[in-house]
Amino acid sequence: MKNLYVLRHAKSSWSFSELADDQRPLLEKGKKRTRKTIEFMLKEGVRPELMISSHAVRAFETAKIVAHALNYKQNSLVVSRFLYSCDADGIFNELFAVSDDIQSVMVIGHNPTLTNFVNKYLDAPVDYLPTSGLVGIAFETDKWSELPLAPARTLFLAFPKEL
Repeated sequence: MKNLYVLRHAKSSWSFSELADDQRPLLEKGKKRTRKTIEFMLKEGVRPELMISSHAVRAFETAKIVAHALNYKQNSLVVSRFLYSCDADGIFNELFAVSDDIQSVMVIGHNPTLTNFVNKYLDAPVDYLPTSGLVGIAFETDKWSELPLAPARTLFLAFPKEL
C-alpha cells in the first residue's frame, strides 16, 4: 500500500507585481489556514516519509511550515522545478522516482494540476483544491511505478474552511 498526500500551497500575495509568479510570498492568512490543515494532519496521524515541493516560494514555504510541524527534517525536503508547471500526469513522473521502500509521500504544488490529479480519485470531483487543501489517497500497490494502474481510494479531503 502506498499513501499519497496532495497539498496545495498556502494562500499567497499578488501585491508584488515586480516579482515573477514563482517568487510570490505567502500571506499571513495563508499561514493561518495551513495551521488548520496541520492540526488535521496531526490528529489523523498523517506523517509522510518523503515530502516533494514545487520550487515556487509559496509552495516551498508551505512545505517548510508543514515539515516543521510534523517534525520532518527540512533538509530532507525534495524540491522539484517540474511540479511548478507539469500537468496532472506529470505528478506520476515525480513519484516514479521514489524508492519503493517509502510508503507515504506528500506532494506540495499548484492548481490546476493538483485539482486535475486528485479528481482522478475522488468519488465527487471538486471544482478546485483550495489553498492549504489536502487530499489523501491510498493506492493498492507496493511500487510507485504502478500507481497509474493501481486500485485507489480516497482517504480524506481536508479543506481549511471546513476544519
